Amino acid sequence: MPRNSGTIEVPPEAPQLDSVSTQDLYRELLLRIGEDPTRDGLLRTPERMEKSMAFLTRGYTMNITEVLHDALFDVDYDEMVIVKDIEFFSQCEHHLLPFFGKAHIAYVPNGKVIGLSKIPRLVDVFARRLQVQERLTRQIGDAITDAIHPQGVAVILEAQHLCMMMRGVEKQHSSTVTSAMLGVFKTQLQTRNEFLSLVRRQGSAY
Repeated sequence: MPRNSGTIEVPPEAPQLDSVSTQDLYRELLLRIGEDPTRDGLLRTPERMEKSMAFLTRGYTMNITEVLHDALFDVDYDEMVIVKDIEFFSQCEHHLLPFFGKAHIAYVPNGKVIGLSKIPRLVDVFARRLQVQERLTRQIGDAITDAIHPQGVAVILEAQHLCMMMRGVEKQHSSTVTSAMLGVFKTQLQTRNEFLSLVRRQGSAY
């Protein structure tokens, strides 16, 4: 069709799959890649894939308010709080391959703090979804901002992406670093530099 014909091609209507189970879809996928889902090693693979994907994407069923509701505390403290080296695992939404690494998170309280154990759980809420690292970084910062309205939030993610390591450019030693600087971390150079200095200590790659 000519590029400037003015006619828009409408993709064919998607097949109706409402009555097909998730395990049936995975079984069909195994067939389409050339495997035999009836052989011994693959008999229960569709069941395992269904459970695995539900676990890896459980962030869609998690709620920020429920995660944090009993762990927001009033305090008279306005110095930086940092939780670093938080391990996270996510999946690239472009290829459904894992990316994983460490998160470093800081905030300056404004009358409230978050229970320390809840910050890694907050990371999981967004990491356990189909993601891109840039969006994941900002979502974590925005969620902390919305929860306690601090003076500022800083988030750095360092990650390795299997979509770069196993396919495409196949660069096994590459890493990706993203950051989100909000509030005083964006407007005050001294605060931002203090955070970066503390994150760099004790072997962080950033």
